[in-house]
Amino acid sequence: MPSFDLGESIPPDTAHAVSVSLPTWDANVGYEEGQDWVVRRMTTGYPRFFIHRSIEAFASDIVAMFGSPGLHAMLFPTRQIAKRCVAFVKSRGPPGVAGNPEIIHLVLDVANPASAALEPLGPSIAAVMCSQEAFPFAKQYWQHSGDGVSSRRAEFCHGLFKDGLLCFDDGPKSPSAAAQKPCRGPRRYRRMSSIDAGKTPISSDASPTSPAKGPGVIREAQESSRFLEERFGRNLDIAFVEPAKSAIRRRIAGAVTSDHELSTSPIPEMNANSRGIVNLKEDDVYLFPCGMNAIFNAHRALLDIRGSMKSIDFGFPYVDTLKILEKFGPGCVFYGHASESDLDDLEARLEGGERFLGLFCEFPGNPLLTCPDLVRIRQLADKYDFAVVVDETIGTFGNINVLQFSDVVVSSLTKIFSGDCNVMGGSAIFNPDSRYYSALKTYAQTEFEYTYWPEDLIFMERNSRDFASRIDRINTNAEAICDVLRSHPLVKMLYYPKYGDSRSNYEICKLPDGGYGGLLSVVFHRRSQAVAFFDTIDTAKGPSLGTNFTLTSPYVLLAHYQELDWAASFGVDPDLIRISVGLEETEHIVNIFKSALSAAEKAPLK
Repeated sequence: MPSFDLGESIPPDTAHAVSVSLPTWDANVGYEEGQDWVVRRMTTGYPRFFIHRSIEAFASDIVAMFGSPGLHAMLFPTRQIAKRCVAFVKSRGPPGVAGNPEIIHLVLDVANPASAALEPLGPSIAAVMCSQEAFPFAKQYWQHSGDGVSSRRAEFCHGLFKDGLLCFDDGPKSPSAAAQKPCRGPRRYRRMSSIDAGKTPISSDASPTSPAKGPGVIREAQESSRFLEERFGRNLDIAFVEPAKSAIRRRIAGAVTSDHELSTSPIPEMNANSRGIVNLKEDDVYLFPCGMNAIFNAHRALLDIRGSMKSIDFGFPYVDTLKILEKFGPGCVFYGHASESDLDDLEARLEGGERFLGLFCEFPGNPLLTCPDLVRIRQLADKYDFAVVVDETIGTFGNINVLQFSDVVVSSLTKIFSGDCNVMGGSAIFNPDSRYYSALKTYAQTEFEYTYWPEDLIFMERNSRDFASRIDRINTNAEAICDVLRSHPLVKMLYYPKYGDSRSNYEICKLPDGGYGGLLSVVFHRRSQAVAFFDTIDTAKGPSLGTNFTLTSPYVLLAHYQELDWAASFGVDPDLIRISVGLEETEHIVNIFKSALSAAEKAPLK
């Protein structure tokens, strides 16, 4: 295993890495407490908790040009999203603090001939400029919603900004004010261009097999790619953006499982899928910049089509799922154990006349790997009319099929779907058999904005080609590690779907050739044992999961440091260690865990 220095990106020397090395227990505590010896060495961090240096640099330059000393900026991809952030800041911040944040909307300067080749990328930026006192509320919106710009978008757009290719857009223009000029550049872009940087419906995807994608258009797109590389030093493979989008969506739909090189042949027709929904189509899969943004937009959609009602958060959740349900809308009812008694209580509420927007849950949960009873939940949802939104990130559609019980299935593609820990992404599937399907599709056509940056999309497509084969290896390694941990006397509790009390719920959703996933959690009898184990284990150590390499984390410290007692009230031990299992040789990774257990055996009695 390579060693990782404190604060180094994971993977190392990766500009857009998704994780960061926190190699000791004390380093994790120091990070949470903002201790200088940790924070000053952080080169990066998990993208929704740590503002990437490229985003930070661009934000500073925007403030320098358009703002005044003392202001800060948070970057978003569109004006509409920035408006939502401003509304959040004003609603959550005290009146004297929120002030009046300003939106600086930057779009391509169409008067510049070099801009024409960039139009297909849609490189717009909307900066919310606010005071130092209001900035924490803008950051809350950024973290919870996942609406912020990716580091690749920021890096690319910052370059355009420096080159004078992005200009300030002060709002919609009249036809005369938006008079357009012919542009020079690749042949297909020598036409009248538009200053419009508004909404692109997330559902408006051209099929790579449609007549519009003939050889001539592909050649022109390749010409544009060459132009971009020569002019801006970036090869974005524009010709393959739409095919890459289609390939990702089909993989998520369970229709394309094999490795497929986009540059050599068209994507096969989507004739069948492994999701068990015969009429599921490619355009029922929606892509987002990250998994939390998929959850955020699913919740927004349900609020719009069903009205303002409380949601249900069922099972101990990933931290920001609960925050979304609590802060965006009328709130939620939280059932932290995901137990049958919790379902009994919910059923009693429903029988008593209470009504809910939807039930949100993870399958399995993070970090206790609890699996809610989706059969009973579906029965209650059908009887009492609420939506079921299931996050399948940890189980993955390579192991389980939860769409049969769900109205919407969401996932963080950042995790095992990508595996390489160098790109963010998220997805949502609308079940065509859902009673809400038509309303959701109508809402998506008018209200969703497609903001997944093309560079991120291309990385995600490449990374996910071998997704199916990686799942099998990770399942095998996880079970081998579980065997070592379960048999060791220092281990107080092991959390894994195969061995939990809710295994029967998992088995109902498990695919015939599926396994139990690559995530497990362990609790030792004493904290000193947990510390010795964590400090010694020779794996990468940092936030995130689903990586192609084993990644270990004192997860509860990182996710719930300010609310450890609250987490403990739901059975989540503050000293829990979460392990995301990778693709290492099984014998090798097992020996690594045995060595760490030997160190735990020598831990002091305290």
